[in-house]
Amino acid sequence: MNCKQFNTISLEEVLQILGHLPTKQTEKEAWFLNPFAKENHASFKINKNLNYWYLHSEGIGGNNVNFMKKYLNASVKEVLEWAENQNFSSFQHQNFPNQKLENLSKNYEIIEIKNVLHPALLEYLKTRKVENQIVFLQEIHYRMNDKNYFGIGFKNDSGGYEIRNKYSKICLGKKDISTIKNDSNSVRIFEGFFDFLSFKNVENFLEKEASDYLILNSVSMIHNIKNSLGNYENIELYFDNDEAGNRAVEMIENENKNVEDCRILYSGFKDLNDWLIHKNPSNERQVKHRRR
Repeated sequence: MNCKQFNTISLEEVLQILGHLPTKQTEKEAWFLNPFAKENHASFKINKNLNYWYLHSEGIGGNNVNFMKKYLNASVKEVLEWAENQNFSSFQHQNFPNQKLENLSKNYEIIEIKNVLHPALLEYLKTRKVENQIVFLQEIHYRMNDKNYFGIGFKNDSGGYEIRNKYSKICLGKKDISTIKNDSNSVRIFEGFFDFLSFKNVENFLEKEASDYLILNSVSMIHNIKNSLGNYENIELYFDNDEAGNRAVEMIENENKNVEDCRILYSGFKDLNDWLIHKNPSNERQVKHRRR
């Protein structure tokens, strides 16, 4: 990865990986607490259209490389080495140079939507151990930059699609959360849809009844759900075991009652899907949740 490529990655995602979540955001900008020092009021702003940041408390700003040089106190070479080791969702190998891939509404055309049938996609789902949950998925064929692509599609509430295959992790259309309603007074919240599909695979084993399900599709979308949680008697959280997950759990716990952090189920693993891939839950009868 070079500087030009790194600077096209969503700075919001860079901050998310580092464990920083926005305190408020609009369609055009996002505000954070100073990531370089402790403060009580957000003074760090991201211009989403330009993917540039500005720190009002110090009067400085710039692009992703400028940010990480200051954050890591590192050289450009060290910053790019750090970036190479990250799994950015807005940078992948379908060769779309100099584009932010979080929202591609003006640069793509969906050609076909159908049931998941392609052998490569079925094999990919098998490697993620969720091949039996295709009822929640669709096969999306789309065209971009005069090239045809296809992937697994998971629809969000704005009609956009989270697209995944062995090489891609992008969103077609507007980025949004996905909700699945069952008229329940309980809700389970997941960071990504593979975690949701993983849970559905072990739901009966965990002796869990069906509930409402809310999939963020990115932990940065957590502010989009604040007003929808007040009517639930029970809230279960299945976030990643990282700093961003910690902050998301803390944020929801501070604003709601009857919240359960369910990450003990897959402690020691990156996330719920990682646990499902590397463990055989049916052999771990001792792992049960208190809440039904």
